[in-house]
Amino acid sequence: MKSSPSFLDALKSEADRASGAESAFHRELTQRIKALEQERAFAFRRLNLMQTIAQTVATTEEPAVAVANSLALLRTELGWDEDSESRSAVLSRFAPVAEAVFVNLTPPNEGRAPSPDSAVINALTEFERWYAATYPTPFWALFDRYVPEMPLVERC
Repeated sequence: MKSSPSFLDALKSEADRASGAESAFHRELTQRIKALEQERAFAFRRLNLMQTIAQTVATTEEPAVAVANSLALLRTELGWDEDSESRSAVLSRFAPVAEAVFVNLTPPNEGRAPSPDSAVINALTEFERWYAATYPTPFWALFDRYVPEMPLVERC
């Protein structure tokens, strides 16, 4: 029996190369989609948290109370019922964000200038940088909480 002609081997090699390129593209596309999904989710988590904090701070007249209320809200959002050293560190590093929101939303008085919007963004960005340098996962991943499914109970 004769072996296959060499041109068939060349065509097979080209078909295998094209198949490999397609598979690699699908893997890259899947990774890119996951990255974009995470980026979107984190952006909306950032927006939603800061919107809630802004609403909380807007009803407060004292900076210390505004910060305390913001940190309590953050604890609630993250489901943190107990303290730990790392949680305390996160909260203390987030406090400047709440302070910046308070200054931004409070009308200037007694020689205090209003805080530009960039001060809030900068404080939040600095917090995120600190978190990324300190912990292996992004801060916004903390909002990924597993909620176990509860069985449905039928009423009789």
